Amino acid sequence: MKVSKNKLKNFASLIYRLSEPLFNPKKTIKGVPLYINYIKDWIRYSQLENNEKLRIKNAFPCIYDKTKTTSIDTHYFYQDIWAFKKILKSKAKKHIDVGSRIYFVGVLTAITKVIFIDIRPLVTNLNNFESRKGNILTLPFEDNSIKSLSCLHVAEHIGLGRYGDTLDPRGSIKACEELQRVLAKKGNLYFSLPVGKPRTCFNAHRVHSPRQILRYFDELKLIEFSGIDDNGRYIENIDTDVLEKSNYACGLFHFRKE
Repeated sequence: MKVSKNKLKNFASLIYRLSEPLFNPKKTIKGVPLYINYIKDWIRYSQLENNEKLRIKNAFPCIYDKTKTTSIDTHYFYQDIWAFKKILKSKAKKHIDVGSRIYFVGVLTAITKVIFIDIRPLVTNLNNFESRKGNILTLPFEDNSIKSLSCLHVAEHIGLGRYGDTLDPRGSIKACEELQRVLAKKGNLYFSLPVGKPRTCFNAHRVHSPRQILRYFDELKLIEFSGIDDNGRYIENIDTDVLEKSNYACGLFHFRKE
């Protein structure tokens, strides 16, 4: 029986995902020649005039950094810029973030006071910053109380146990309902997560269609939908249908409670 290249590719991808937590075959195969180059560089450096004496006990091989371009995770790179610009433009005096990247909330303190909510508190002495332990399913805020709120690349994980949270098939839906509950009248919510053909990739994340997210936030008005497509291209102000059939795109939703 003839097996298509597509099926073989999908099978190889599955094997890689299942084995990668314990053994990363792709990195090992790539790493062998890179490590040989590291040894060659060590020898060449040792032969240079006025070189410092190299000792094995101080060796620190960094073998994956000789790249032609600087690599980025396009979802996080573009979403953080997108949300930062919107919060800056809004001139919010205080902003609440739920579980987003610590680099994003850290930089955000340069323009506003930030309260960061996460099941794993961030311990820091950063000015303009407050960290509170909290759960996105039971946020420590009253109804309609937050004027500026963000939750970036978080809701897709809720209920899968990846970060120590309780297993719950409706985790993402409940997270959206809770964000909707605490958002104030005329308040802004900046929200993102993977979008495309709906599926659960246990226990990493879920992928939702943009239409699902609009249903989850049925009490809010969509002000803007932007995103990052499957090719890593950032696109602004598009119709939600554009990313509906994606594989693993990122949807950027700006909602407001009327």
